[in-house]
Amino acid sequence: MGSVARAAVDQKLAVAKRCSHEGVLCGAKAAAVASVAAAVPTLACSRMLPWARGNLNATAQALIISTIAGAAFFIVADKTVLALARKNSFKEG
Repeated sequence: MGSVARAAVDQKLAVAKRCSHEGVLCGAKAAAVASVAAAVPTLACSRMLPWARGNLNATAQALIISTIAGAAFFIVADKTVLALARKNSFKEG
């Protein structure tokens, strides 16, 4: 490969790394917000509602909260990476 081609590949790799890093940061922020937003009603229901008090132990509560946080992370990270990739492809094209 020539030096021009290698520079273009290196530039594309740097853009891809930046996009993925921004996706991870946005996903982590969304996961933190989603876990708080899920924890409040989950814990409140498990203390107040008789059915939830009897059927949702600590493991079930943690599973509900972590599932929502994980889903929020992956959805936001994926949308962020795709949006940045789309924006960068229009710049180069």
